[in-house]
Amino acid sequence: MQHGAVGHLGQGVPDHLAGLVKSDLRHHNLGFVPPADMDFRTKLAAAWQRHDSLLCVGLDPDPSRFPDHLKARPDAVLAFCKGIVDATADLACAFKPQIAYFASARAEDQLQDLIAYIHQKHPSVPVVLDAKRGDIGATAQQYAREAFERYGADALTVNPYMGFDSVEPYLEHAGKGLIVLCRTSNPGGSDLQNLTIDSGRKLYQHVAELVAGKWNVHGQNALVVGATFPQELADVRAIVGDLPLLVPGIGAQGGDVEATVKAGRTAGGSGLMISSSRAILYAGKGEDFADKARQVALATRDEVNLYRT
Repeated sequence: MQHGAVGHLGQGVPDHLAGLVKSDLRHHNLGFVPPADMDFRTKLAAAWQRHDSLLCVGLDPDPSRFPDHLKARPDAVLAFCKGIVDATADLACAFKPQIAYFASARAEDQLQDLIAYIHQKHPSVPVVLDAKRGDIGATAQQYAREAFERYGADALTVNPYMGFDSVEPYLEHAGKGLIVLCRTSNPGGSDLQNLTIDSGRKLYQHVAELVAGKWNVHGQNALVVGATFPQELADVRAIVGDLPLLVPGIGAQGGDVEATVKAGRTAGGSGLMISSSRAILYAGKGEDFADKARQVALATRDEVNLYRT
């Protein structure tokens, strides 16, 4: 597949992205409705190909940053996120709502409605619930039910610190993705993740090996590896083969797109969910916020595609 820039940019696009795109072909949904029982990795692979995209659009709704015309609405969180989703669905390989933003706004029901809306209107795009859960036994079972039964997410981010029995309950949900923290984009991640263990490997490398191997019971696992550490990203790719990687840290966090894609891509030029949230969500402040978000998402998708081959 030839990966190149397509699109037309208006105002609101950062200078370093301007000029990358030439025409904006907006084909929401593209007529593709996946089977209801399609597993996470199959759905993700289809989105990579069908949308020609490695861009994961993060949904981190902060009501204080919403356009004025939405702020007084009781369903402001849902309305804002729907606008973003409709404007970017054909440009995304996944959507990633962050649960804390919804919970802090007492908008868990709106999160539930949002994910249902995505499945109904844009069924080709998988939904990753970013919750970074970590607990054992019965509590983990309830977190799994929350993510996959209440919210209907296709995949969930989890924390590996408590070991296999803390992730095992999620594996009871066949076809659902389990995206495990490995080398995170925050500077403080080095406090633990970069420690050298008895085998001589770094702890994050050991986690990568476990998640791609013994823990990958149903073949639906993935890892979180930050764009802010491209060498570590390359190390993880070498360990895990074609395992999908969720990569936060571009956009507002400053990760370099070219270095990220070259370090993390598979031989086929995919394998990544490169997440951008705030840079897309808050590209505009007025009633055209969704159009401005689309412009930045389009430019970001196309910038990523420049380095896939």
